[in-house]
Amino acid sequence: MEKILFDYIARYMVLTEDEQQIIRDLSMFKTFKKDTILLKEGQRSEESFFVLQGCIRCYYIIEGEEKTTAFYTETESLAPLCSINKKPSEHYVACVEDSILLVSTPDMEQLTFEKFPRFETLCRIISEERVAEKQASFDNFKTSSPEERYLHLLDTRPDLLQRVPQYQLASFLGITPQSLSRLRKRIVTK
Repeated sequence: MEKILFDYIARYMVLTEDEQQIIRDLSMFKTFKKDTILLKEGQRSEESFFVLQGCIRCYYIIEGEEKTTAFYTETESLAPLCSINKKPSEHYVACVEDSILLVSTPDMEQLTFEKFPRFETLCRIISEERVAEKQASFDNFKTSSPEERYLHLLDTRPDLLQRVPQYQLASFLGITPQSLSRLRKRIVTK
C-alpha cells in the first residue's frame, strides 16, 4: 500500500528514502471493512483520510433519509470539516467497500512537517488542487440537470457505477433510485 502513496506523491516530488521511512514510521495505514462508519453526526474527530484502496462516502441523514454528498476513491483525500473547526460533525463518513486508508491527525501532520519540511509544501499544493476540483464539481452540479450530472459521472467517474449501490448514486445525483433507473433506460435507448 505504501507504493500507491509514494507513487501518488511522486507526481509532485521525489521522496528520499529517509522521507519515505518517516512516513512508514508514523503507522498511519489502517484497514476497514465495508460499512464501517468512520465518523458519525455529532461526533468530534481530528482524523483526516487518504484512500489507498477502496471507497468511502460522506452523507447526511435528513428526515430519516441518507443524502450522499461525496465519494472518495483511490488517491483522494478527505479532511472532514469537524477535523478543522473542532466542532461536532454534521455528517457521516462510511466505507462503501473494504478500504485501506491513511489516517492522520493534526499532531501527526505537524510531526511529519517537522521531520520532512517539504511535505508541508506538498500538502498545500494538493489542497489547492482539491479545492479547485471541488469548486468545479459543485458548480457543475448546481448548473446541470440530473441527466447531465449522470452523463458527467459516466465520463469522469465510471468506476462508481460498479462500486456504489444505486440508491447511493441516486442520492449523490440528487434524484430518487426510480428516477435514476428511468434516466439510465432513456440514455440506453438514445
